[in-house]
Amino acid sequence: MAAEIDPNPILAECPTCERAVLAKETGALELKYDPDSPWAWRYALARCQECYGPLLLAQDDPFDRSERVWPSPEGRELSSNIPDTLRREHSEARACLKAKAYTAVAVMVRRTLEGVCADQGVTKRQPLVASLRELHQQGKIEGRLLEWAEALRALGNQGAHFTGVQVSREDATDALALAEALLDYMYVFTNQYEQFKARRSKPSSPRGDAGKAGSSQDSD
Repeated sequence: MAAEIDPNPILAECPTCERAVLAKETGALELKYDPDSPWAWRYALARCQECYGPLLLAQDDPFDRSERVWPSPEGRELSSNIPDTLRREHSEARACLKAKAYTAVAVMVRRTLEGVCADQGVTKRQPLVASLRELHQQGKIEGRLLEWAEALRALGNQGAHFTGVQVSREDATDALALAEALLDYMYVFTNQYEQFKARRSKPSSPRGDAGKAGSSQDSD
C-alpha cells in the first residue's frame, strides 16, 4: 500500500528524526486577538510523515512559516533560583546536544559541576572529585547524588581528554538530564523543603475544637 501523501505538507523540525521533515496537519486552532487587524496566530497539530510522531507548531500570518513549540526545542526552562552562571553552562550543554556535539556536552556538564562547587564555596585548588566529596561531607549532596556527580565527572574527563572513545548520544542525553536534576536538587527542592519546614515549625493559631481534632490527628 502506497504511503499517504499530504498535498499541503508542513516543513518542521522533528526531534525524533533530528532533522527537518514534512509533517501532515491533523488539526488547527487560529487565534485573532484584534478583529480589526489582519494579523493572526495559528497552532497546528501535525504528525511527522517519517516517524509519525506528534508535533505542535506555531504559525504566524502568513502561515508559511512554522516553529515547533512541542516537544519543546530547548527543553524546560530552568528555575530562576539556579544561579545565572550555572544556567548559562547548562544552556550551552543543551545547545551542544542539539548540534550533536556529544563530547562537548560531556565537557559542559563537567564545567557545570565545577561551577556548582565554586558557588557552594568549595574553591580550594583540588581535583573535582575531591570537591564533590567535600560537598557530600558538608551535607549538601547525599549519597546517590554524589554517585551521579562522580559519574558525570568521569564522563566529562572522557570528553576533555583524547582517549579514542567517543561520547555516545545516549550518554550525553543522560548526562544533561542528570546535571539538570542535580541543579534542581541543590537550588530548587532544597530551598523549597527548607521553606516547608519553616512554615510547619510556626505555632498554629487556635482553632477551637477543630484545632484539637487536627492535633490529635497529627499524633497518629
